[in-house]
Amino acid sequence: MKLRLGLLIAFALLVAACGGGDAGGTTTAAPETTTTVAETTAAGATEAPAAGQTVAVATTDLGEILVDASGSTLYLFVPDDQGASTCYDACESNWPPLVGEISAGDGVDGALLGTVARDDGSVQVTYSGWPLYHFANDAAPGDVNGQGINDVWYVVSGAGEAVGR
Repeated sequence: MKLRLGLLIAFALLVAACGGGDAGGTTTAAPETTTTVAETTAAGATEAPAAGQTVAVATTDLGEILVDASGSTLYLFVPDDQGASTCYDACESNWPPLVGEISAGDGVDGALLGTVARDDGSVQVTYSGWPLYHFANDAAPGDVNGQGINDVWYVVSGAGEAVGR
């Protein structure tokens, strides 16, 4: 009886810990072009887009830059050097990787979209070889609060280059 009660309490705690929030973004429109490049999402990754999201080009104060389907700015990390991601642990908490199934949206060259495997087995979206990230302190679409931080984080142009570097 005690074992059954203990299992019931453990199950209730597990359900409570897993609930209480929307872990994914919402998509407002279907992509105009559909160049799918990945099929895997990171387990528990913060700010991971839902399947079918797009990468598009948007105009900001910094010029034309890459954004996700919700308009959130995408960044590159200079130490990645157009290869595998080097942002893990505390870095990943502040700079969540863009993972999952992605399509080319307005202004994006689908030929520049790709993926790279992460250490946890998920697939991170790349553009012109650069793994793409969000910045945890960007609160609204169009925010570019991560631009130039420590001279290693930059928004990405539609051509796949670091803006302002």
